[in-house]
Amino acid sequence: MIKLVDVEKTYFSKAGDIEALKKTNIEVKEGEIFGIIGLSGAGKSTLIRCINMLEVPTGGKVFVDGQELTAMNEAQLRKARQNIGMIFQHFNLLASRTVFDNIAFPLEIQGMPKDKIRERVGELLDLVQLRDRADYYPSQLSGGQKQRVGIARALASNPKVLLSDEATSALDPQTTKSILQLLRDINKRLNLTIVMITHQMEVVKEICDRVAVIENGVIIEEGTMYKVFTEPQMETTQEFVKTVNDIKIPPMVDTASMKQEYFPGSRLLVNLTFLDSGAGDDTEKKTGADQPLVSALIKRFGVDVNIISGKVDYLKDLPYGTLLVEIMGDEKGIADSVQYAKDAGVKVEVIGYVG
Repeated sequence: MIKLVDVEKTYFSKAGDIEALKKTNIEVKEGEIFGIIGLSGAGKSTLIRCINMLEVPTGGKVFVDGQELTAMNEAQLRKARQNIGMIFQHFNLLASRTVFDNIAFPLEIQGMPKDKIRERVGELLDLVQLRDRADYYPSQLSGGQKQRVGIARALASNPKVLLSDEATSALDPQTTKSILQLLRDINKRLNLTIVMITHQMEVVKEICDRVAVIENGVIIEEGTMYKVFTEPQMETTQEFVKTVNDIKIPPMVDTASMKQEYFPGSRLLVNLTFLDSGAGDDTEKKTGADQPLVSALIKRFGVDVNIISGKVDYLKDLPYGTLLVEIMGDEKGIADSVQYAKDAGVKVEVIGYVG
């Protein structure tokens, strides 16, 4: 559906040239929700604006729905953009127009008859659950309602692609959740391809099928959301994952004298992540969060296992569980326990031995 081939974007200035994108290659499949995550200044907003040619690439090619946008003239681009909707962080609504008129605006520009506009806007108001706010002005709406208007306006011309540029960054967590749920519903109902730009791993975890991590204008990691979240390879990706999956070691555990090797009487501090077996081919051997691992370790290897903390969370619709535990016993029993957990498909992060 969307394909970027060696896309580059350089901003030229007297103060010095800035390479915002460097040889970027991305392919987004039809009907999926694709996330692009990166820190401020990483190049993610430039990337998404290259998809609809609001930013003209310095080099490379952009394809959307089989058409090469980088080869089009202005008239062809205007027509092609009708298939690409976009929503923004700060809504970009027209303050002097009502909710109805904001949604109708792109249809008016296209010259659609008034009766058809009324019909289409009515459908969209129902879709975003704002039928009773049709005559309100943006100043009378909450942040979440404004973004719903922005979404409805972006969908007015029945696009095949929806681009979201930090669409939830200005919203509180509860409103963010409702907007993400709306986007998921729209994605399923309309088979709409969605590209989401964000710096929030929570957004990626909630909604995305696949994700790419961008840093200094370069895609440094890409894969299924589940794979990237549970097995991050690059340091930047690992830092993003920690924002929603950080291990909190309570004060009662003495980490001041922690060592990486066994010593007599020590306990091994380990973080166990149980991955769902339905995540796909690359995780088909993983064990679920309901596996009786702790009791198996105690019975098989004669160790004691103390659960310090644990939780069950979801990556989109797939559950995963984490346990922070202490394993106590002789050196061989502890080592065999760790290997058994790994062989069972549990992701094991060895933190260290504590006294």
